[in-house]
Amino acid sequence: MMTITVLIPTYRRPNDLVRCLESLKHQTRPPDEVLVVVRDSDTPTRSMLEGFDVASLPLKTVTVSVPGQVAALNTGLDNANGEIVAITDDDAAPRPQWLERMESHFLTDKSVGGVGGRDWLYDGTQLAEGADGVLEVVGKLQWMGRFIPHHHLGAGNPREVDTLRGANMGFRRTAIAQLRFDQRLRGTGAQPLNDVAFSLALKRAGYKLIYDPEVAVNHYPGAREEGSRYEFNASACQNAVHNETFILLEHFPPVQRVIFLLWAILVGTSEARGLVQLVRFLPREGAIGVQKWWVSLLGRWQGWQTWQQCRE
Repeated sequence: MMTITVLIPTYRRPNDLVRCLESLKHQTRPPDEVLVVVRDSDTPTRSMLEGFDVASLPLKTVTVSVPGQVAALNTGLDNANGEIVAITDDDAAPRPQWLERMESHFLTDKSVGGVGGRDWLYDGTQLAEGADGVLEVVGKLQWMGRFIPHHHLGAGNPREVDTLRGANMGFRRTAIAQLRFDQRLRGTGAQPLNDVAFSLALKRAGYKLIYDPEVAVNHYPGAREEGSRYEFNASACQNAVHNETFILLEHFPPVQRVIFLLWAILVGTSEARGLVQLVRFLPREGAIGVQKWWVSLLGRWQGWQTWQQCRE
């Protein structure tokens, strides 16, 4: 067996956090340490933790003063003691075999640096619409720079992937000893794609990332600091596109960078729009479609600028 730390960054979701902690009490392979990282200004969560019944749970609280998920995650990594650091969100509830199944992959293959799995999306007490679907290809990065995430729909056997999802991922401590979540990413709350940047950095170091649908959590998406998950927010979109652009420019070799930039500007995706997507959505969305394209373009430009500044 390997020692396991469960790391949970949290901010102003005390009820969600209670559900998460309670689920950890029922793991078939109990955690050796549960590390909750709390913002110093988060009085509701701190009050809840002071009165929480920690029976059967090796709970430790660490305080962070810098806003944002990246700072919380890095503080957690600096304080974690386990040989495996399993990370989940405060609005997730790991299923009973989460840690047992995750640990088995690290014990089987020493080249495995990270393990993740499916997060079953819930709307209240019911599965969210479409969350019962299944896909074989998840967590992959295509050659032109298009991500195929869909970790919440993965089915089938364990397989190697390019990226893991922040609500459900664990890492071998020796593999990430010198690695931290990227502080150059933008965002006022959960800096978008920080899990992608971390995953790709681990892949560049030569480690395998394994996606196993049986390494599962139930996910009850909570409110975000930077706008709604389901409504267009210009600032949130711009930050996400900035982060995607910066991450891929840093990850790709020179020729692939050129291919990515051409594809991103000319085509893009429905979330980060290029010219083709502008034309595609214009009849349906009108002015808001133009705004989404323009914000995406600004994000691309700013991501390029950040990458250039880091090279100087």
